[in-house]
Amino acid sequence: MLTRTYSLGALLALTALLAGPAARAQEAAAATAAQPVAQAAADLTGMLWLMGGLTALIIFVLLMLFALLWQMRPLLRKVYEIETIRHSWYGRALGLFLGDTTGLTGQYKEDVMAGHDYDGITEYDNDLPPWWKYGFYLTIVFGVVYFVHFHVSDTGSLSEAEYQHEMAEAAMLATKLGANDDPNKPTDYQVLTAATDLDEGKKLFVQNCAACHGQEGEGKVGPNLTDEYWLYGGEVNKVYKTVKFGVTSKGMVAWKGKLSSKQMLQVSSYILSIQGSNPAGAKAPQGEKEAPAKPVAKL
Repeated sequence: MLTRTYSLGALLALTALLAGPAARAQEAAAATAAQPVAQAAADLTGMLWLMGGLTALIIFVLLMLFALLWQMRPLLRKVYEIETIRHSWYGRALGLFLGDTTGLTGQYKEDVMAGHDYDGITEYDNDLPPWWKYGFYLTIVFGVVYFVHFHVSDTGSLSEAEYQHEMAEAAMLATKLGANDDPNKPTDYQVLTAATDLDEGKKLFVQNCAACHGQEGEGKVGPNLTDEYWLYGGEVNKVYKTVKFGVTSKGMVAWKGKLSSKQMLQVSSYILSIQGSNPAGAKAPQGEKEAPAKPVAKL
């Protein structure tokens, strides 16, 4: 028994001796791996402090320069009175600093007529105000930069390219969410015409849709659902898509996850069944006119 105890103790001691270097090696590896992260964090912190210090220094210098110029206003006014300086670009900037807005608004000549006389209507001979000209020049520069950026260098994406990019992102998102959550995937549902389906669709409509569309679909906050005009399509699959995914920008709730596919198709079929019912107080038409949908089959 004593021999077994000694053997067990020796085995534990040997295990500790062997495990000690391995544990220390793992700790050293972890510390080595953490060093680049810590160094990057330290470098980022130092850079932020440097940028903050430079920004504060620039603001301080600008404030000191402004204070100095403010103290020099009497001298600057004498400089501004020099005719050659007053009409230069830096003279106009100096005038703005001194409170003279003539450089932007222009100088109106109320005693010089343009020489035009149309049925007794005359006008002063004044140019366009400088601020308008500067704005016009700015639009020219913007137009040139826009043309080069989007049509010459191809560094910017036009609306068609942005649309294709967004569609690709939507397809990737739909792949992650599942095919049933892809709003761009077409469906081939047919209108339900069985009385039980239409009765269930009516119940669901009254419970969930009547608050916005009225008890009889006449339209309240939402559009009238009994006429031939549709904002997002009046074919059953388009109505189903609107019910399922909603229209966030218009306040239309998405009913996916709240109603089953069968229930959403029942609601859509009921909506199409009340076409032409002409309820009292119907809301004015909205959207594009479409021919009334005709039931084709029972499901």
